[in-house]
Amino acid sequence: MTVEQFRALHHGRVPGDPVILPGPWDVASARVLAGAGFPALATPSAGIAASLGYADGATPPDEMFAAVGRIARAVDVPVSADIEDGYGLAPAELVDRLLALGVVGCNLEDTEHGTKRLKSPAEQADYLAAVRQEAGDRLFVNARIDTYLRGGRTAEEAVVRGRAYAAAGADGVYPIMAAPDHIPALAEGIGLPLNAVGHPKFPPPEELGRLGAARITFGPGLQVKAMEALGGLVQGMAPQR
Repeated sequence: MTVEQFRALHHGRVPGDPVILPGPWDVASARVLAGAGFPALATPSAGIAASLGYADGATPPDEMFAAVGRIARAVDVPVSADIEDGYGLAPAELVDRLLALGVVGCNLEDTEHGTKRLKSPAEQADYLAAVRQEAGDRLFVNARIDTYLRGGRTAEEAVVRGRAYAAAGADGVYPIMAAPDHIPALAEGIGLPLNAVGHPKFPPPEELGRLGAARITFGPGLQVKAMEALGGLVQGMAPQR
């Protein structure tokens, strides 16, 4: 699948039928998910961090890129990479590294890596515009909006950011942890394919799609569930001390 075909997955979705992109955290999980028939995958930075022994947000960039590259090379379906805020890399270097990995897209969040500072809409839009200029049409840029994680609770605040990111050339927006009842206003107000997060406290993907989400990802949720399942499998197997 080409980048153009991956981009097309996000458009013309029937309400209630969003594209579902599960998140592999290593090669083994990527092969299982690709084998299940999903059209593409989207790596979660938090899931990869956990698999490598780091706290969320603490993975050294070189290790994150290496892990994503292993995943992308291991499967025949397109892979989009969560690369947090770009790790402070200049847009040209960032794009070169992503293309060298063989991925078709990336998430770029508006929280500054390390400080956890929420960037201004203009600051993040400038960075996204520079990434778009370097990438041309070769990457699907999914602009993550972190206002719901950083104290903001209004759709209006997320729409302001989303419109700025759309004008900068983003292909999609990801207002992570937005309340489901905000999704219709966000999708209509921003006008780009909207990525909603699949989460136990939210409605199922089909309902998120009916509300206006074009794409569903799960963050580290699948990795967490897999580790819980592993714990259940070995429960009682350990020798008593």
